[in-house]
Amino acid sequence: MIVPVILSGGAGTRLWPLSRELYPKQLLPLAGERTMLQDTALRLEGVAQLSAPLVVCNEAHRFMVAEQMRQAQRTPAAIILEPLGRNTAPAVAVAALQAMADGEDPLLLVLPADHVIERPEALRAAVEMGAPLAQEGRLITFGIVPTAPETGYGYIRAGQPLECSRQSSVVRCQLGISEATDNGPRTTDAAFAVAQFVEKPDLATARAYLASGEYFWNSGMFLFKASRFLEELERLAPEILRWCRAALDEAERDLDFIRLNADAFAACPGNSIDYAVMEKTDAAVVIPLAAGWNDVGSWSALWEIGARDADGNVRRGDVLVSDSRNCYLHAERRLIAAVGLEDMIVVETADAVLVARRDRVQEVKDIVAQLKAQDREEALLHRRVNRPWGSYEGLVQDGRFQVKRISVNPGASLSRQLHHHRAEHWVVVRGTARVTRGEETFILAENESTFIPLGVEHRLENPGKIPLEMIEVQSGSYLGEDDIVRFEDRYGR
Repeated sequence: MIVPVILSGGAGTRLWPLSRELYPKQLLPLAGERTMLQDTALRLEGVAQLSAPLVVCNEAHRFMVAEQMRQAQRTPAAIILEPLGRNTAPAVAVAALQAMADGEDPLLLVLPADHVIERPEALRAAVEMGAPLAQEGRLITFGIVPTAPETGYGYIRAGQPLECSRQSSVVRCQLGISEATDNGPRTTDAAFAVAQFVEKPDLATARAYLASGEYFWNSGMFLFKASRFLEELERLAPEILRWCRAALDEAERDLDFIRLNADAFAACPGNSIDYAVMEKTDAAVVIPLAAGWNDVGSWSALWEIGARDADGNVRRGDVLVSDSRNCYLHAERRLIAAVGLEDMIVVETADAVLVARRDRVQEVKDIVAQLKAQDREEALLHRRVNRPWGSYEGLVQDGRFQVKRISVNPGASLSRQLHHHRAEHWVVVRGTARVTRGEETFILAENESTFIPLGVEHRLENPGKIPLEMIEVQSGSYLGEDDIVRFEDRYGR
């Protein structure tokens, strides 16, 4: 049995302003119609003996992750909630412990949720090739066959080739690796002992790696037996395993989630799988993979994988161009008109616009750091904020009032609550609302409205089969989201 472990804990700050701390890149449809998380869950379809996935994510993202997996028709075996980030080794450790909780010892296929793979059949073939080696106790990593002297990735140097029963010409063709190539090992074998993990090189070193044919990009994807990974983790980084076991033993089951114990997980050392285990073990194996892989780590990466027009521009949304070349232009709400631009990134959202040279997009993280230092919400949230019951969007705010658009999913409801500092006026513009106000409950149809006085308990529900759309006007001395006293909430907040 192969259990996918989908790591969905990143923040994706280099893709601001689309990716934000509470709505990161893996939850966005950056490379197609589906989100990157959904693509990750779906690209394994067809792998033999594939089980339901385990998803490890930030606690703040739990409802969005659950909803996106539901939409993709992939029901997770569990969604494990990290109270804070501790890098990939602890995340995979708790997933391995959870996978073995029922006495099973499956293979774990570890996949970051924010990668693009244009040829998923190549990944599936690599997994099938690696499964027998993983069953024997090897720790497999998938090395991306390099296509350029990339300085932004770590590399893996291949050692001696291994015997593998699945190394047929058919599988090699699926992997995208020829018997003699300028961008991969010049051998008919397709699995190698790992000789060395190396850090991101300078350009000259990267060119030498590419020319040698011995090096692969480090993809961060792995395949190993759950017990074998834990065995090596206990030998090489025992403190990580100790605290992860404690965090899972003391975890709370909350709806469909496993909420790790915050104190125990906070005590766990943060480390990557590479540093904690793979660079130190003598059981590491690399399988080459040429699958159109991209880790989408910056806006320039999205330009590289995007569909370009005759002038090399990638345009998404309402975009007009004149005499502009090799640009990435992304409009969310308003028209972008680009004149005389070259090698530029322009990204427009409801509350922020990014303009950057394509060769300097790594510095976007510096802008995010400034936003955080100033406690600005643009680092955390979009104007449209997702909630387990639907979403709300701030439209106008000025002094003692603000206007929001609220969308409630069919069958969903907000918590029973009150506010100490604001009153609310509700106008239904689409669908049907069931309103509880104090001791009374009543129905509002389209174009009907009601008033919720300050300090009165209330609840909003959607009893219908279509989304409820409503305009809310708040007025009062304080309009912050923390002015909520909850009495009952089906989502456990």
